[in-house]
Amino acid sequence: MSEATDTPAHEPAPAPDAASAHPAQRRRRAWHPEADAEAAALLRRLAATCWLIGGRHDELIAAVRRNEHALRSAVARLGWVLIIERDLVRLRKSPPPRPQAWAAQGPSPAACSWFFLLLAAAESMPPRTALGHLVTQAHAAAAEAGLPTHHDIAERRAILAALHMLDDRGVVERLDGDLDRYLHDEQAPVLLAVHHTRLAYVIANPGTLDPAADPHAWLEQAHREPDAARRMRRALVDDTCVHAALLDDAEAQWLSQRVRGDDGGPLADAFGLLLERRAEGAAFVVPDEAFRHFHELGPMPFPAPGTIAHAALLLLDHAALHGTTDNAPGPGWRGLTGEAVIEALTAFGANNASGRGGWSTEYIQDPLLLAGKVGDLLTGTHLARLTHTTPQTDEKTISMWWLAPTTGRWAEEGTALPKTARTRVPRGTPTPKHPRIPLQQGLFSEIEAEENTEERTA
Repeated sequence: MSEATDTPAHEPAPAPDAASAHPAQRRRRAWHPEADAEAAALLRRLAATCWLIGGRHDELIAAVRRNEHALRSAVARLGWVLIIERDLVRLRKSPPPRPQAWAAQGPSPAACSWFFLLLAAAESMPPRTALGHLVTQAHAAAAEAGLPTHHDIAERRAILAALHMLDDRGVVERLDGDLDRYLHDEQAPVLLAVHHTRLAYVIANPGTLDPAADPHAWLEQAHREPDAARRMRRALVDDTCVHAALLDDAEAQWLSQRVRGDDGGPLADAFGLLLERRAEGAAFVVPDEAFRHFHELGPMPFPAPGTIAHAALLLLDHAALHGTTDNAPGPGWRGLTGEAVIEALTAFGANNASGRGGWSTEYIQDPLLLAGKVGDLLTGTHLARLTHTTPQTDEKTISMWWLAPTTGRWAEEGTALPKTARTRVPRGTPTPKHPRIPLQQGLFSEIEAEENTEERTA
């Protein structure tokens, strides 16, 4: 029942005279609901894009300044830090909920190493410097740290990827020239701007420990949020969903006691999201009207066009029909062995090998490569969990793909029909609207809907 239905009716009070009204009352009458909508849209944007740079995002920076109080209040509940400067907005987040899965989708280890080597070199650079000079100093920093350098094409690719990451964040920006020319010319004429004040904001979660004194403890602090409540809030805001079967005791207690009340519900409202709670877990859902393009939700939208996403959809449907529930992580999870996944993807590739909309030949000829890409997509969107077990009677390791209850949303739509049986939707035909989840897509299935009735009405 809505709050409006529960509120008893009252006789309308006479309107006060405008001249005698208190200033605070006049301010309240001037408040507009769209102010909250703007703050919610900014929070969703910052959750997906943590850097707003002057000259690129001037209108967004101005909007952040208008809504500064609401934004700071919301991010404080997550343990995040919002930095607002004249030409910069930086959202520094707490440790991610699933660092290993997220790291798999990130840049290569070599690119990350050169990212920080270039940062170390940039600290002593003038505000304007040449690309070759910065890279030379980065090589010197690598030698000082005892890291090998090769000056080969693989190293230049890693350095170029790191330079693009620095430019995207506005820390070391390209002023003139083409960064991509560095791949074939180490002395490419590129002028860079070094923003020294932004260097301190690069590390999102510096922690309270000294990394030089105890690097392992510092890494542990950077990898995991110590507070269970803040850990759960971030998982709901910044991940696809929360699976009850994968929570520890403190997280499960928060989910059962605080997700709807004084903690989870208001946070969802602040981001303009809808809280969905099921026996399998919980999710913050993005209403369809809150976004126009999938990229606004993050780097891994799903479902999406393309061979990998289509193969993933077919695999979800296959698991719903043929998956096992023995030794599953929790109710609603279905498992397939790694061999069964390869066999299924091979069969799907044969059915979608030709014609308009056919799969990429590269993936059809290499089902192992396709399985790896599909696994990255499903684990990145928190729709699957890959485990490896070694039975006591056999030394051979068995890999299991556990598909989460959320996958029932698409499996129920019969996405595994052969390509010849599917029909093309004419342009202009409205598509079914489904609520979306921030950054990655998915909703819980109806597996536990009936069991949830008593909990929802309690």
